[in-house]
Amino acid sequence: MSILLLDQNTINKIAAGEVVERPASVIKELVENAIDAKADAITIEVKEGGLKFIRITDNGFGIHKEDVKSAFLRHSTSKIKNEEDLASIMSLGFRGEALASIASVGRVELITKQEAELVGVRYVIEGGNEKTFEDVGSPRGTTFIVKDLFYNTPARRKFMKTAGTELGYISDLVHKLAMGHPEISFKFISDGKIKLQTSGNNKLKDCIFSVYGMEVAKNLIEINWHYEGMRLEGFIGKPHLSRGNRTYENYFLNGRYIKSKVIERAIEDGYKSKLTLHQYPFVTFHLHVDAKDVDVNVHPTKMEVRFMEEAMVFQLVYKGIEMALGREALIPQVNFEKEKKEVSRVYEPVPEPFEEKRKIQEQSAMPKPLINQNEPPIALTIETFSEEKQEEEEEKQKEKQKEKQKEMLEKKPVDQPIDIPSINYKGDQVAMSLEAFRGSSAVKSHKVVGQLFDTYWIVELEDEYYMIDQHAAHEKVLYERMVKKLKDKVEFSQRLLEPVVVNLSLQEMSRYEIHQRLFVDLGFEVELFGEEALIIRSVPFVFGKSLEANQFLQILDGLADSFIEDKYDILLDDIASMACKAAVKGNDRLSKGEYIQLIDDLLTLENPFHCPHGRPTIIAMTKYELEKKFKRIQG
Repeated sequence: MSILLLDQNTINKIAAGEVVERPASVIKELVENAIDAKADAITIEVKEGGLKFIRITDNGFGIHKEDVKSAFLRHSTSKIKNEEDLASIMSLGFRGEALASIASVGRVELITKQEAELVGVRYVIEGGNEKTFEDVGSPRGTTFIVKDLFYNTPARRKFMKTAGTELGYISDLVHKLAMGHPEISFKFISDGKIKLQTSGNNKLKDCIFSVYGMEVAKNLIEINWHYEGMRLEGFIGKPHLSRGNRTYENYFLNGRYIKSKVIERAIEDGYKSKLTLHQYPFVTFHLHVDAKDVDVNVHPTKMEVRFMEEAMVFQLVYKGIEMALGREALIPQVNFEKEKKEVSRVYEPVPEPFEEKRKIQEQSAMPKPLINQNEPPIALTIETFSEEKQEEEEEKQKEKQKEKQKEMLEKKPVDQPIDIPSINYKGDQVAMSLEAFRGSSAVKSHKVVGQLFDTYWIVELEDEYYMIDQHAAHEKVLYERMVKKLKDKVEFSQRLLEPVVVNLSLQEMSRYEIHQRLFVDLGFEVELFGEEALIIRSVPFVFGKSLEANQFLQILDGLADSFIEDKYDILLDDIASMACKAAVKGNDRLSKGEYIQLIDDLLTLENPFHCPHGRPTIIAMTKYELEKKFKRIQG
């Protein structure tokens, strides 16, 4: 078969496969054009998941009448002029492919008008073929209507998902566009119903509230960090907002939503000691980086970027998150709330007075606490009634009992759910004053009330009381103690009785040579052993144990894509694992001196609130919530 030059229409349809994957791709390109046109109000309307109908309306500066047809030619754009402009792109669009691609696979109608023009222009193009070009009355701005997407490419159309699935992709995109540009008012309408509306007041937190709701918005920590001429600003979530995937990780580069392995890792390393394994945090923040230090011309979707200084970007995000979390004392708080429990339709017999009294006594019975006879008793203050007050209370109880009997004689079958108060740990985190629960003042003023289940210590401090997990607390204390020893080079290195030979690939050997000084500083004594092997003679000494030689390889592997500046952070995972194994466990009995020392040590840490693996060490409960539970106060 001879080689043929394809016609322009076929070329456009092939290229459209890269730019226009689905309805959401069309919306992304058209909304980004509206943003580049300096619009401050954008409305997005779709029907049947965007497959049948898409309309994007903006109040930007519009397209000049003479440029309308040119805008639909491949590689025509107003955003760059030459090769040099590619080195410092600030606009969201610049490739000049979108309109030609969309017009080749859909029925497109454009209405646009610039401020200085008396009338607007209406241009209709279907499948790449011009249908109408005429003057119309129009306000300033641009409206794009796209109907019957992929009507002329049935092979593409059959691979589209259901309307509901496509709507899900569009919703996710619109949410990101809104959070990427809080200065713009967005309205998103699907099948005639408003799905999202933002105010355009340039407050990112308000956008987050519009997208994710109150529960997320009230558990945010503001982040604002500068590093090497770059800026990071926005919000990160308290650790309990984490999810089992990365769908809550939203980050924007100069207003553009992107995906980046460098930023992804920096986020997760910043939260490392706050989250458990396979949990990912909520973040929505903006990075401001000089355009000449970023290459956004990597992929047609423009979501992938290359940074000139990846290590600096990593540090910007990592340190910014670390500092923001360090300002907050994040203690999970137990909330008392009412749950409705469904009860089957039953008839209740009228109880005799003594029977009713017996039931009340049984229901209020509590298990007796176990008392360690070897420990000194813990004083408990109990409010008591005077004899006079007690008689008065008994009279009240008799009256209530008579009323209850009368009520039960007239009682109908139970249809409604019974409202039963219960204690629930919802995982909310209360941000407390850092001084309130740590440091010498907390050590002096706290009071150990007792212990539950040989694991959880109850500590009273001011108008709150706390439950401390002895294993997580001891793990945290050991971890912080070892990190300090490591940095101070105390008990630092252990010589091996039998040196270990490690074989490396050429790539691994090259990596070792680059980071050779790091291994010396960490406490390894290593020598070359031929061209492709090393001999390890000494290893770091941690918790009275030496690291195994194979952990040398784990550290070396971790350096493949590591941007962490602090060399000791390389060992943190190993230290955390060893601290966990060395710490006291739940149900281990501690003497009074041991538990007092443990709690005092915990309270003097800079960040006592989470173990190295991200589990909470402390849970807070307030006096106010307890008094609500016992009906001492209303509300």
